Amino acid sequence: MALAGIPVHPAGLLLAAAYAIACVSARQFSLDQFFLPAGIRVAALLIVPQRRWPYVLLGEWGYFAYLRIPTIDEYGLEWVILASTLLMPMAMLIVHLHLRKTISEAATGFWLLSLSMSAAVAVTGVNLSLSRLLWPVPPPDTLLDAAERVVFGHFAAIITMAPLALLWARRRSGSPWQKRLLVPSLVAIALMLALGLCMQLISTNAHSTRTHLVLLAALPAITLTFMHGWRGAAIAIPLLNLPLHFATPSTGLPASFDLGTFSTQQNMAVMSVALLALGSSISYHHQRARSRGLAEETTLRLARSSHQTSERELRERAIHLKHLGEGMDSSLGEMVNWLKSQGHHAVASSLLHASSVHSRLFREQASLVYPTGLEQVGLYVTLQAGGASGVWKNSDRVTVHDLAGNPCLLSVELQLAIYRTVIEAVSILLELESGQICIRARCGVAGRQRGIVVVVGLLDRRQGLSTHTMSQAVERLSGRILPYGGAVQCRHNRLRIALSEPTQRPSSTVP
Repeated sequence: MALAGIPVHPAGLLLAAAYAIACVSARQFSLDQFFLPAGIRVAALLIVPQRRWPYVLLGEWGYFAYLRIPTIDEYGLEWVILASTLLMPMAMLIVHLHLRKTISEAATGFWLLSLSMSAAVAVTGVNLSLSRLLWPVPPPDTLLDAAERVVFGHFAAIITMAPLALLWARRRSGSPWQKRLLVPSLVAIALMLALGLCMQLISTNAHSTRTHLVLLAALPAITLTFMHGWRGAAIAIPLLNLPLHFATPSTGLPASFDLGTFSTQQNMAVMSVALLALGSSISYHHQRARSRGLAEETTLRLARSSHQTSERELRERAIHLKHLGEGMDSSLGEMVNWLKSQGHHAVASSLLHASSVHSRLFREQASLVYPTGLEQVGLYVTLQAGGASGVWKNSDRVTVHDLAGNPCLLSVELQLAIYRTVIEAVSILLELESGQICIRARCGVAGRQRGIVVVVGLLDRRQGLSTHTMSQAVERLSGRILPYGGAVQCRHNRLRIALSEPTQRPSSTVP
């Protein structure tokens, strides 16, 4: 649809009509100390995309046409035209300048405060200046008194409506709401609504009682702010200010003012600013903590991926060494058979014995590169019969016992991680401590997690680990188990290592 060659969208006309109706309706409940159309003006500019602002301007002109055309004889045509056409462009300029800057979580409160104060001062300044210049009979009150009352009324309305509008405008760009806080948030909102309803039921002259109810409503408002940061404050501020405003008697005419509620509204404005500042600070720290958590999660995921890549390479090398060993065994077997066929039985027996010994040592060393048997027989058998067990037996200091549970329920990846960690832990104790070393392990399932706990400690309970041993253990073991969500603890004479994984993870995962 086009008018005079200018394209007009039907939805835009509906927007203009809705804006005009909202302003006219809000004007009936407004006072100079809380001027709702000013808040609706800024809120609309925050919600509506800038390409649709001309329709908001059209709605503003319709609103002023309805109110001010009947007053042409009293205030003059010049004032009606200028005061009706210049206020919205001034508000548009203020909002546009603020939207040009990126709004961070830490600066949201200050951004809203700057927007509210700038819009209130600029729009009120234009309006009061035009009335002083163009009215046939100047207003009876002084410019300073009128500015103090009207600027506060605009600011109070904008600081009430603008945060909620900004929250709606950024509903898809912010961090997701925490579902675990849904019930406490609904309870806090319900309490504020109940207290707001009580404000409507009490007498309009009961200013003290109304003030007490407002102070009580501030408690759930602070709770919302603590739970959700500036977004909680954006919800709480309208629930604080609007019930108080609707409980204040209004004539719906210009210069409507209630002195009894004015001081309470001033306190509410200060509280609104404080809630926004507090909420912005909380949101900033939440964002920093979330960013650090994501960075830590990314680092651990990359470390885990690096470990998996390294294990895959070691697995390929171990398989290659296994094939080489089988080839050497086959060649030596053929040599032994040839020697026997030539009648050299003594030489053949000696060669067979030497080859079996070296073949066993070769396989033990290959299993230290990568324990391929772990994929078939599990962690416990690998610890007791793999290449590491031979090294431990030669030291005469390591015993493996009290292995409980079925490690085959765990993924191969997790078993491999604990296998490497146990070998490193035993190596640390063999290097830095004296005395016998004992290895205990227990694995199982608890809820949606399955895992394993391994204790590597000194057999002598009276002998504690040195500080140097503990620091080395934490430093050298943490890098391997942290990517898997594990933990290492040093307790007196032992190292306690724990790893877990979700039960949904396949238990046959090969690195």
